[in-house]
Amino acid sequence: MALADLHALCELNYVRLLRVFPDYQQSNSRRIRVDNSLLSIDVIERDRHTTCFAVDYHSPLPAGVGSSCFHVRTYHDAEMAEVVKLKTNSRLESRYSYPNHRMYQPDEKWQQNRFVAEILEACLSDGQAADAVFDMGERR
Repeated sequence: MALADLHALCELNYVRLLRVFPDYQQSNSRRIRVDNSLLSIDVIERDRHTTCFAVDYHSPLPAGVGSSCFHVRTYHDAEMAEVVKLKTNSRLESRYSYPNHRMYQPDEKWQQNRFVAEILEACLSDGQAADAVFDMGERR
């Protein structure tokens, strides 16, 4: 995976996130149901050029398997959204040697951003807003 691939994924995640949560500047949270799963997106930090979101995904699978929590930072000038931190409060590095003490994969950052992409895509295609309406128009 090249850096350009990660950037392209982060650019698409920016578009997806803003389609799922278009009023993030006026609202602090969004809840979306996809089948038996729930996605919660909360604004945790606003700045002039960035916004940081806590993205919590919960499915009916057993604890530890069916839930994930990410911090996703959006860079509005670059129009990118990237996973910067996991629920473990550990900041994600761009690459990891393997093995490592957390047993992250060498491309862990790419995998976490890809997972967020899949969650957001599911929300856009099959999601039902649990607290507000969002645009389910044409997907990019």
